[in-house]
Order: sequence, then C-alpha cells, then structure tokens
Amino acid sequence: MKKLFQNQWVNIILVVIILAMVLPQTRKPIAIVFNKLIASSPKLTDEEDRQQIESYNWILEDRFGNNVDFAQFQDKVILINYWATWCPPCIAEMPSLNDLYQDYKEKVVFLFISGEGLETSQGFMNAKGYNLPVYCMKTNYPDPLEGYKLPTSYLIDKNGTIVIKKEGAANWNSANFRNILDQLLKN
Repeated sequence: MKKLFQNQWVNIILVVIILAMVLPQTRKPIAIVFNKLIASSPKLTDEEDRQQIESYNWILEDRFGNNVDFAQFQDKVILINYWATWCPPCIAEMPSLNDLYQDYKEKVVFLFISGEGLETSQGFMNAKGYNLPVYCMKTNYPDPLEGYKLPTSYLIDKNGTIVIKKEGAANWNSANFRNILDQLLKN
C-alpha cells in the first residue's frame, strides 16, 4: 500500500509539471528558470575555427532612431547579442548581460539587436530595469554575423576576429568570461 501511495505522488507531480509546461501562462516562466539553471560561461572558440568579420559595412538604428555605422566600432572589442522579448533563453541571460554591461560599458561596445520594433525592445528593457543599448538592423549584417537562432552572441576582438560565438543562454557575468574580456582589452 505504501509503495502504491508513493507512485501516486510521482504521477501527480508529473501531471502538474506537464500541465505547467502546456499552459501558456506558466510555460514561459518555467522555460526562463530552466535556461538560467543550465546557462554556463561562454567558451573561447578554438583558434583554428575562428572567423574574421568580412566587412564593417552595417547600419543599425539605435533606440532614439539614429543611424549607427558599425564601422565606428572597428578596432574595439564588441559584444553582439541577437535577442527577442518573447525568447525565454534570451530573457534568462539578460540579468547577467546587464550586470556585465554595468562594469564594461565604457570599455566594450555592446550591441543588443532585436528584430522587433525599437519601441517593443526598449519597453522590455525599461520594464525590467535594464540599461542595455538596443538596436535594430537597417541593413543586412556582415558575414558571418548571422543571428537566426535566438539568442546568438558574438564576442569580437579588436582585429575583427570572432573569438566566441554562443548560441543559447549563457552566464555572461562569470569570472571566466570577465577574464576573457580583460585579456582582449589588454591586447
């Protein structure tokens, strides 16, 4: 009898989890928490696999409606993050990106690029209390900076080499990633 009672509790818990994942009101928060739990520090791409930005010919639009020429960031360390307000892994990594931005915003170029309207993107940032600079693309990105899978992030060194390409949520505020940034800024 005791074993049967234990199995019923397991079944009840499984049913509750399945229902929580099916209901739209609970699915997104659960997915966000799950992504936060599995997010790890991004790793450097092996040197032989690193790609070079083909061109700095790219125009973005900032939250004020101003055109921003990507070429102005040549010779700087750049972190590009493609994201969306509806994307649970994107939302999961935003707190770590915001913390990182607070400490490195004067040293590293941060570009948070969304395919959603600037009003939507900036509204999300305001509602969450983030200060991250949002942009949308006015022209196509230069190869190989695609962002079809969300989130996708690129860390680019001062020479235009992609030293990290990360798809999926990450812990960007880790000691390991900060060490990587500090090394790139020294070079």
